[in-house]
Amino acid sequence: MGLLSSKNKEILFNPLSKDNPVIVQMLGICSALAVTVKLQPALVMAISVTAVVAFANVIISLLRKTIPNRIRIIIQLVVVAALVTVVNEILKAFAYDVSLQLSVYVGLIITNCILMGRLEAFALGNKPWDSFLDGIGNGLGYGIILVVVAFFRELFGSGTLFGFTVIPQAVYDLGYVNNGLMIMPPMALIICAVIIWIHRSRNKDLQES
Repeated sequence: MGLLSSKNKEILFNPLSKDNPVIVQMLGICSALAVTVKLQPALVMAISVTAVVAFANVIISLLRKTIPNRIRIIIQLVVVAALVTVVNEILKAFAYDVSLQLSVYVGLIITNCILMGRLEAFALGNKPWDSFLDGIGNGLGYGIILVVVAFFRELFGSGTLFGFTVIPQAVYDLGYVNNGLMIMPPMALIICAVIIWIHRSRNKDLQES
């Protein structure tokens, strides 16, 4: 079987839409409130979580046959904490301004339920390559939602994208005003709810009878 067999493609691509961890499994929604006011921190958080999930999956998959069942959660937490620490130090070294914007939320990646969910549900029972693809898929699925939410919040809340003004001054001169509600945490939930509604309207099999 190839590295991207039909099974592996399903593992990689299903989390992007059909089995998205945020809008289908309802995991990791808390991050949408905290880091989606601006696109840049949302994108960095998405990349960070993807890296942590992917490599944590691989490590736990490699160790799965040697981990005593009674302490598996502790070992998973140690692995995730170590990876989060590495990511945090890399951000401080190469993207300090973004690290300041994300503040404690990088450290709180360890509490992201997507991580423990994938380690428990997938990495403990599958091979390293499959686990790596699962981590990448779920990380990207999570990241897509964060970026979409941040796009609308920054655009309509601040009139910018990645910090650059995109709404012309002439529009403001005509009376346009940035929507302050967009930069408040409740708006993240509202946008997520709209995304879920659109997604389920297009995927009838996800609708509850």
